[in-house]
Amino acid sequence: MTENVALFWRLAITRLRQALYTLIATAIFVGAVPALAQESDRLPVYIAGSGNITLDKHIKNLLEESLGDQRDLVFVSDEDVALSGNAPIITIGPRAFSRVRQVNRNAPVLAMLASQDFLKGFATRSPGQVSGIYYDVPLLRQALIGKAILPQATRIALISTTSSAELYDTLIDQLPKYGLEARLFVVDDDKQLIPTLTRALSYGDFLLAAPDSDIYNPRTIKHVLLTAYRRNRIVIGPSQAYVKAGSLASGYAPFPEMVRKAAEYVQEFLKTGTFPEPDYPASFQIEINQQVARSLNIPLDSREEITRAVELLLTKERGQGDE
Repeated sequence: MTENVALFWRLAITRLRQALYTLIATAIFVGAVPALAQESDRLPVYIAGSGNITLDKHIKNLLEESLGDQRDLVFVSDEDVALSGNAPIITIGPRAFSRVRQVNRNAPVLAMLASQDFLKGFATRSPGQVSGIYYDVPLLRQALIGKAILPQATRIALISTTSSAELYDTLIDQLPKYGLEARLFVVDDDKQLIPTLTRALSYGDFLLAAPDSDIYNPRTIKHVLLTAYRRNRIVIGPSQAYVKAGSLASGYAPFPEMVRKAAEYVQEFLKTGTFPEPDYPASFQIEINQQVARSLNIPLDSREEITRAVELLLTKERGQGDE
């Protein structure tokens, strides 16, 4: 009888322990669910700066306006990048992006102020983990700026090196829909730049410049612009900086537009754990050099009118494509 009582209590204690373990496990699981759901809410958003203090602070301020108070924005040093965990890192400029990738290849990175040519390969190899808002302007849009300024233009001159020729592949196929054609002139070495440019300018109604640092850089731009000017040809692109140097016009994405889209990407990452594919901002503006236009005796509409003309061309073509 005593043995039966002892056995009863042992079984009861065992079942009580099992029930207690189940209760504890359930409590842990139930508590873990909201913890996991709230994990992204606790993540900071890190910023790897460009080194230009004024630029970095300006972008951070714009991000704070777009993201609101619910998110901490923290500048991160190269040493701390390795310890950033799964928090997203916004990099400002290609150098910052390269530094982050060298230190922590697993970090989720959103690149700003990086061109499509620079970023596309990284994003293709690490979809969802590496993304960005392109800093450059689609070449088709740049070409249509030239068309809006010179409505009679039908031919566009392009210059590249052998390695950068692919920058123009898509553009060349797109142009016929807009009554334009282009020819690519390849420069084999630095000594051939001006002779090749001269041939290109004899062909094209204007020169379209891509963000190709082998061709368009501080060392060459003065010679390119002077050669074009002497042959009464305009240069479109590749950026605002070159307009100040002597290009007639270029599209550009305003910082607020780029930051607004970057904020959308960050919010998407915090919800899903992945970034959308890299893309351009939703809208662009145009920088023009009035002095160059006057020197070449080219009448210019306002920037707003040129922008509307480009949008009209793009919208018209999209509409025909949908029919």
